[in-house]
Amino acid sequence: MPTKTVRSRKWPVALALALALPAAATMANDQLIKMAQDPNQWVMPTGDYTGQRYSALDQINTGNVKDLHVAWTMSSGALRGHEGQPLVIGDMMYFQSPFPNHVYALSLDDPARIVWKFTPEQDKFTPSVACCDVINRGVAYADGTIFSNALDGTLYALDAKTGEVKWKVQNADPKLGQTQTMAPIIIKDKIITGVSGAEYGVHGYITANDTRTGKQLWRAYSTGPDDLLIFDPDKTIDGATQKPVGKDSSLKSWQGDQWKLGGGTTWGWYTYDPELDLLYYGTGNPGTWNPTQRPGDNKYSMSVIARDPDTGMAKWVFQMTPHDGWDYDGVNESILTDIEIDGETIPALTHFDRNGFAYVWERSNGRLLAAHSYDDTLNWASGIDMQTGRPKLNPEKMTEEGKNVKNICPSSQGTKDQQPAAYDPASGLFIVPTNRLCMDYQAFHVKYKAGFPYVGALVTMYPANKGEVGGRLIAFDPIGGETKWAIDDRFQDWSGVLTTKGGLAFYGTLTGWFRAVDLKTGKVLWQFKAPSGIIGNPIAYMHKGKQYVAILTGVGGWAAIGLAANLTKATEGLGAVGATETLGDYTTLGGTLMVFALD
Repeated sequence: MPTKTVRSRKWPVALALALALPAAATMANDQLIKMAQDPNQWVMPTGDYTGQRYSALDQINTGNVKDLHVAWTMSSGALRGHEGQPLVIGDMMYFQSPFPNHVYALSLDDPARIVWKFTPEQDKFTPSVACCDVINRGVAYADGTIFSNALDGTLYALDAKTGEVKWKVQNADPKLGQTQTMAPIIIKDKIITGVSGAEYGVHGYITANDTRTGKQLWRAYSTGPDDLLIFDPDKTIDGATQKPVGKDSSLKSWQGDQWKLGGGTTWGWYTYDPELDLLYYGTGNPGTWNPTQRPGDNKYSMSVIARDPDTGMAKWVFQMTPHDGWDYDGVNESILTDIEIDGETIPALTHFDRNGFAYVWERSNGRLLAAHSYDDTLNWASGIDMQTGRPKLNPEKMTEEGKNVKNICPSSQGTKDQQPAAYDPASGLFIVPTNRLCMDYQAFHVKYKAGFPYVGALVTMYPANKGEVGGRLIAFDPIGGETKWAIDDRFQDWSGVLTTKGGLAFYGTLTGWFRAVDLKTGKVLWQFKAPSGIIGNPIAYMHKGKQYVAILTGVGGWAAIGLAANLTKATEGLGAVGATETLGDYTTLGGTLMVFALD
């Protein structure tokens, strides 16, 4: 058997200069790649284009992290779930709150001084169509501009120095159930965003706008014909497991015009390979949650797609969960690393899917290299067929209209939802925040009406084995399929993870503990009880010679929708309330930016 190892890849500053692209088009790439090489800053929501969420800073390390303390804090002015992270650009910090989507620019020279604040005017109807809390996953930066998605689908370009609106454009319509919660990604002269709302029968898509003017350059849909922007079926992809597909290839996987309500929304994390010039992102669940109403594989929901950012044309697509019957959205991040196989270095993409399987693909062509379960309770499938890429289904756990299927693992929140994993280049392991939930799932017939829920299932979630462990932080090898260490938590681990050269992983819990963990052993070396539960993502930066770690606290999101929206019935919140019915005994609402440092 060939030996496989995982290595990180940090592209050199000069890489963008070698790309055969016009100088004007590569401006944002050149700037961001160069800035991302500086560990003193945090210039993209994911840290850099790889999505590794790794910091090369090591002033805070395993030997001194016990002395970490609060350096300064700031209220966000919002109460609902804080799922994003700050950016650090030079001597400034920027972050965005959940609805009403306050955007702040803070001085690091005078900590917590608000240089400017921007709050968009939004239709008050908008929060009513946000399926799983009114969260926001953060702003993006390029060329002196902060880019912000408002919940109502408006994308704003704000002057980074003044907060003045340079332009705005509408990329979603709440009256159709469409909202925007994802963090944008900047590629060349384009800002690329997605859409939320599959639970409202939204036809999922991503949009590329010109960073200078806001003009729409292209839009690519997840399901359907021409606007799918899928590559030519007559072309081949060397070494790919899946065959190329054409523009009409998804239609035969739907019944009639069901694809128009097909979901496949695109609200997760995006990554980009400047060398291959490919954008990577995932698509969500098909509409409705009742699989009986939509026979077929329902392409290309539940998929990872690689697209040319210049044209929107897809190069390859891989569907993880055909004919989804469990709401196993495929929107989770795809992390870029390199893998060595028998001495050959292969550029890879690692994706911890909601369905409980960790996939590794060759990122140039979508060839499946590995697929292992990272959830020891998973029972809806027994594995992944490495020839076809399809799951080996357990028929007893397949849902259908009029039947209450019990004890399906994982639940609809998946073994991992949007909470992003991080990579440790020293060990080649991924540090993954997970959910440890199962569910009962009863599908029923539902009719579509624009702007109204289009779910068609009654779900109840609960901890696996109905025990006291609802979440688990793990160190996982996606090639060998092994969990090296694990930390059990009372509720879902909905916070993202940060890894550092100092040998540490930082993450937060729903109960509000912010922790530093030894990457080698999984031992908790330090923890601090925040004012509210944590579903945000840690970052690290350096200012005036001192390293800081920052985190947005503020419980909410789908994991804690009961607490966030004052819901009490177990089946409310799309079944999530039952999994966290006692969370209110440990924490409460309130958004705070917390920044930590050594003495």
